[in-house]
Amino acid sequence: MFEGVLPAIITPFKRNSAMDLDIQGLERNIEFLLACGIHGIVPCGSTGESATLTFAEHEKVVNVTIDTVNGKVPVLAGTGSNNTAEAVILTKAAKDTGADGVLVISPYYNKPNRAGLIKHYTKLADLDIPVVIYNVPGRTGQNLEPDLIAELAQHPSIVGIKEASGNIGQVSRIIEMTKDEDFAVISGDDNLTLPIMALGGTGVISVAANVDPKRMVALCEAAAKGDWKKALALHYALSPLFRSMFIDTNPIPVKKAVELVGMAGGPVRLPLDNLDEKKTAELKKILAAIPVPKKPAGTGTGGTRKKPAVKKSRR
Repeated sequence: MFEGVLPAIITPFKRNSAMDLDIQGLERNIEFLLACGIHGIVPCGSTGESATLTFAEHEKVVNVTIDTVNGKVPVLAGTGSNNTAEAVILTKAAKDTGADGVLVISPYYNKPNRAGLIKHYTKLADLDIPVVIYNVPGRTGQNLEPDLIAELAQHPSIVGIKEASGNIGQVSRIIEMTKDEDFAVISGDDNLTLPIMALGGTGVISVAANVDPKRMVALCEAAAKGDWKKALALHYALSPLFRSMFIDTNPIPVKKAVELVGMAGGPVRLPLDNLDEKKTAELKKILAAIPVPKKPAGTGTGGTRKKPAVKKSRR
């Protein structure tokens, strides 16, 4: 279900004192991404500043995303928290709204032991919605080891992992240990999309796709077809953009980048601060050198929404 390019979308805010959600901007951004051929979409991840959203805002963003997508691609809603009870609330809300699955970061700050991690993910998976684990040690302070992932993958509702450890050996081991499960290993780093897909990964939950979705789609589709020459050329063509997305803490650079190419962005919420002038100038140079679409075009909505099956078949 979750393969190809799934942009981890920003949450646009209005430039008012309350920094309210920019719902119309969010809709336009999603329509633009759909028109560029993305394969799925991820609202309310770390790129969507989920940590600063209220429960009501979180639910609103997921709801708007689902309504705008209208069944054209899967919606994988971020519902993670370091508090299992809060993650349950967010996951139930996403399920009730109609999300196709949920992306759940491992609990940050708490650093739970193995038994706690298993209980945390099992409790969410038992809500009967597809769960994709999110491993990002740089944000959580804790790495999810391959043997733990292999154990969790046996749960019929745990269907994949967004792997952002940066450790290719670990990614390879996870794929090796879950090859008998219907389990997707998805890159959590744009710059590792190609090597992870070469190992058997299914795609990328992408930051860069907010800015240059067409070429990210072309890269993943070439890799999926085994056209490694084309995929490699696209990888190196996109590499400056990949690096630019992390000249400051994510999502500060990508939020500025989408504004610079004519999409809805707005400020970031504290404790993040907006990109400084020097880094903005650096970002502008990179954006000017790549064929980024300059003006998003809405595509409208339509189609019939289909709910995915939760249970997995075994290979």
